[in-house]
Amino acid sequence: MSGLGRPAETAPDVAVPAAVPVATAGPRPGRGAALRRAAVHRLGSLRTWSSRRRGSLVDVAVVLLYLASAGYVSAGLWLHRDRMTYAGNDMMLFEWMLARAARAVTHLENPFYSTALNAPDGINLMANTSVLGLGVPLTPVTLLFGSQTSYLLALLLSLAGTATAWYLFLSRRVVGSRLGAAVAGLFCGFAPGMISQATGHLHMISQFLVPAILAVVFDRRTDRVVRRGVLLGVLVGYQVFLGEEVLAFLVLACGLFTVGYAVSAPGTARRLAPAFLGRLGVGTLVGVVLLAYPLWFQFFGPGHYRGLPFDPKAYPLDLESFVASSRQTITGHDSVPGMLSPNLTEENSFFGLGLLVLCAVVAIWQWRRPLVRALVLCVLVFAALSLGENLRLGGEVLDLPGPYRLVSGLPLIDLAVPARFPLICVPALAILLAISFDQVSRRTAADLVPEQPGGRARSDAAVGGRRVPVRLLWTGAVAAVLLPSTPTPLQTRPVWPVPEFVATGEWRSYVPPGRTLVPVPPTRGSEATAGMYWSARTGLAFTAPGGYFIGPTGPHDPQGRWGAPDRPTAVLLDRVAATGEVPPIGEVERRQAIEDLRHWRAAIVVQGGLHRGVPVKETLDRLLGPGRDISGAWVWDVRHLVD
Repeated sequence: MSGLGRPAETAPDVAVPAAVPVATAGPRPGRGAALRRAAVHRLGSLRTWSSRRRGSLVDVAVVLLYLASAGYVSAGLWLHRDRMTYAGNDMMLFEWMLARAARAVTHLENPFYSTALNAPDGINLMANTSVLGLGVPLTPVTLLFGSQTSYLLALLLSLAGTATAWYLFLSRRVVGSRLGAAVAGLFCGFAPGMISQATGHLHMISQFLVPAILAVVFDRRTDRVVRRGVLLGVLVGYQVFLGEEVLAFLVLACGLFTVGYAVSAPGTARRLAPAFLGRLGVGTLVGVVLLAYPLWFQFFGPGHYRGLPFDPKAYPLDLESFVASSRQTITGHDSVPGMLSPNLTEENSFFGLGLLVLCAVVAIWQWRRPLVRALVLCVLVFAALSLGENLRLGGEVLDLPGPYRLVSGLPLIDLAVPARFPLICVPALAILLAISFDQVSRRTAADLVPEQPGGRARSDAAVGGRRVPVRLLWTGAVAAVLLPSTPTPLQTRPVWPVPEFVATGEWRSYVPPGRTLVPVPPTRGSEATAGMYWSARTGLAFTAPGGYFIGPTGPHDPQGRWGAPDRPTAVLLDRVAATGEVPPIGEVERRQAIEDLRHWRAAIVVQGGLHRGVPVKETLDRLLGPGRDISGAWVWDVRHLVD
């Protein structure tokens, strides 16, 4: 998309100041012309400097706007540090990943593997969303201020950084209107889908490298193929450590866009093809060299798995969701999106009817441009794929097959959640908006030539007997359709604090080297429990069993599953915590508990705050003997049982 539709810019005409004399008397007849040329040059330089200065100020203002918007969206988490988003499992996961990255840097540990959780087997971090691309640079923040601050800063910078990257890309490579680029960047960073993902998916909102990759891939310049190919390989390599899923979507989008553009402009495609393919070839080679070991570790290293622990086909979107309002917008409501999307974090298609109609108008208006045709193709295809195998309307499954059936078995698509395909539509729609601003601005500038001296500009539109600039009318129309999608601060809920017994390190006197601290209830399945939370907030100070991650089903079964294989005691305690009912405890349950504790290499069992904490404590007392209340936590010293 880099400059594929932007007309060549021409230098503005510079008028000769009236104060400059046409000629001067004297023996040097060429002096007057020289003076005029010097004056024109000085005036042109002054205007260029002034224009660049204004442009720089605009850039700074736009970036500050994006930062303020990101701060507003995350304000509830900054102001109330005892709260988490409703996707608490995911927030716990990414806090832990950021803390783990900092530990890998400071202790020179393998960044792709950890035994701090899921004792005694460990976790293949490369096969999970480890976000090393965020965690490593944020290591100083994590060490100084903790994983929570690091997470919030990553959230803020990902949203604002994505918007800024799109603004810079569009204003430098695609359109000449900074206003259009600013509006498009704002939508790219804060569209309903991005805010929905921001409730817990750092890897999905860290898209600030996507515009840079596009700028290299679709560069119209045909020189320096090797240099730009190397840059492409480096950018792609870094994106892997931010989020492989975003990279997979980018590959799919670039492939479809390339086909659409080549069909619309075959001559241009043939001319640019050698450099385009050369950059891709060099970039692929560099990427393979940089990622050879990390990808080997991901697919063949300890703790690797095959497939996913869930069926991606079970996450489609409703057709009505494209014209509805997301929950986390000023026009949203909790009761409606629940029927139209799989969950709170996957409301990716809630664009609103107004925006879709406006973008359709822009597409028809600018249909002659190959760039627009390729963008429309991407929007239609990926929006259709998000509907899944069977179409839904208003929460009802229709007797109509969805387009996703045709491609669900293809590589990359078979591992993608259909509900996330509309995230590809976000920048495509944003670019259409930027193009519209650019066209309105160019036509306005072209028409700003008075019909006669002192006359009005022809670009004014008569409204109610008064004349209103077309640019203002169009800006108002875009604002009107985007206003309903204005995000609200992320919804939060309170969480139990880390017990003082754990936070202060008092546990250390009970846990010898090589042994673990078992949180209650132990992690099982797809639920993140206190152990991961405590581990993140204490900088991975202790080793614990389980964890919220994807791993193999067992030593001889590589099929992916959530968390570690279930142990009977973990299942029992989890059921008590969910129901509040204390089951009968006999000798069989006690022997099983000791066996599970030995598997986990436990030294102590620790229970912090739980909504049904009394039944859980009573169950543990029956299993392990009476616990002790130490510094805000119930503690069972099981070393004598395990030994």
